This record gives sequence, structure tokens and C-alpha cells, in this order.
Amino acid sequence: MSSKPLVIVTRKLPDAIETRMMELFNVRLNNEDVPLTQPQLVEAVKTADVLVPTVTDRIDAAVLSQAGERLRLIASFGTGVDHIDLASARQRGITVTNTPGVLTEDTADMTMALILAVARRLNQGERLIRSGKWQGWSPMGMLGHRIHGKRLGIVGMGRIGSAVARRARGFGLSVHYHNRRRVNPQLEQQLEATYWESLDQMLSRMDIISINCPHTPATYHLLSARRLKLLQPKAYIVNTARGEVIDENALMRMLEKKEIAGAGLDVFEHEPAINPKLLKLDNVVLLPHMGSATLEGRVDMGEKVIINIKTFVDGHKPPDRVIESML
Repeated sequence: MSSKPLVIVTRKLPDAIETRMMELFNVRLNNEDVPLTQPQLVEAVKTADVLVPTVTDRIDAAVLSQAGERLRLIASFGTGVDHIDLASARQRGITVTNTPGVLTEDTADMTMALILAVARRLNQGERLIRSGKWQGWSPMGMLGHRIHGKRLGIVGMGRIGSAVARRARGFGLSVHYHNRRRVNPQLEQQLEATYWESLDQMLSRMDIISINCPHTPATYHLLSARRLKLLQPKAYIVNTARGEVIDENALMRMLEKKEIAGAGLDVFEHEPAINPKLLKLDNVVLLPHMGSATLEGRVDMGEKVIINIKTFVDGHKPPDRVIESML
């Protein structure tokens, strides 16, 4: 590989990151910020030494089968890697890296914002003001529910789940969690968190459920129609992870029938397509996948991408290699 590898970036990144990339590498930027089509992605993998995709680029087996011999690194701009066919990449000897950790605090903030928004009906209150129909304060006007003292069940106690738990304690929530593996006793004690080996049992007892696990084959529709039915009618569900973790159609039907109190969704199963029925519901807060959307977070992500590329080009193992057993 030459001292300045050809790096193809699929979307617009913060100016500071693009400028630094230009200094270090031979870079092809996407100034239009329009997602690449599959033929364009194929052309990119044919010619690049390094591809920098984002979570909306489908780097599947069909794309990777066209990869040229030069492509040796996919330095993804994002934490999730479910958009990349890792088996195909590994088979072709292509290293894959991501940007873990940098979005933890931002996503945890948004999780708490959605918990508050859905429980206190912030979206409905804001719409009422804009409609011009608000008649002033009244004792029974816009009543929501207190979150202090409620039970929060966290599905996935990784970095983000733990950060949500820390915030939740500050709001007086009782923290419960389900995880593939129980966290270490010291962290559990710090978070004053109750572990549930059975996800079913936890779901049936919580006031609020927060989804904070990655999307993998094992977590696809983890919250299935059957499991959603276990939720209490007073329960709220918040998802800032991946839309595919919840059976969205089943959730929508329950929201329609008021079988659960409400939902706060930052991610969707078929995004950017949104089920039109969701748009009509008052008991759901909908956000456009903006849980990690802070300038600081995006710059931190870009810096990780640069470090991964630079380390790889220098002949060393990048710090954020994606290893299948860790997913």
C-alpha cells in the first residue's frame, strides 16, 4: 500500500475531519452528501484502498464480491456494524473497524430525553401550543406520569445501557437490566441495578423499558409480538438502539389499542421509511435517528476513523477492529 492510500468516504463528515483526512491520505469526499447507490458502492470498493462507509451504506456480500485487491480496510463511521457483511469481509481478508464508545453519553442523554418526553407528553404539549388551541393551565390539563420511583428495565447493559442507568438513578428510577452476561458485581453495585436472567420476567414487571443492545441476528425482533404482550398497560418503551430489535408492526398495534401507555422511538425497523400508522398516534414520540447527533460526537467518531486508518497504513493492528465474538 502506498504511503498515501486512496480513501473513499461515502458521506459528508465534519470539516475538521475531512481536512485532516486530506492532509494524511489521498481522499475522495462526498461533498453532495447524497447516499451512494449500490453501483457507486461497487465502484468504490473496486478502486479504494480504504472505504469509510456509514451505518446507512449496505456493504453486503454482493458489493464485497466486487472488491478489488487494493481494498484491505473498511473503516466504518459509526458503532453498529450490522450494515456490513462481516463474514464476506473476513473471507476476503478485509479488516473492518468501527468507532465504539464515543457516542455513549450522547445516546444515553437522548434515551433519558425520550423517557421524559413520552411519560410527560412533551410532544403533545408542544403541538398543542403550536395549534393555537391552548386555553391556559388547568388542574387536569396535559397530565402525564411521574418517572421518579418507577422501575426502568434496560435491555443491554453495555456502555450505553450503563450510562442510561447512571442517569436514571439521578431521576430516582429503580434500575433493572437484562444482558447476555451479568455485569461485574462492582458495576452492578455502583448502579444499584437488579439483574434479570429472564427477559420475559423483567418485561412483565417494568414501568419503562429501554432498548440499548446492538442489532445482531440474535437480537432481531428480540422484543417479539409475544414478548411485547408481556408489558403492563401502564408501561412505556424507548428505543435508541436499532429498529430491528423490536417487532415494529406488533408494537404499533399495541400502541393503537392502548395496550401499552406509549413509546419513544429514535430508530425504526425499515428506516428511513416510517410506518404511516405510527405518524397518526399521539402516544408515541418519533425522532429521526438523532440519538448520537452532536457535533462533538461526530468529530470524535471521525478522529477514531482517522486513527484506525493511520494505524492500519502504518502496518499495525487498528485499535477498533471488529471481532465477531464481541458482537
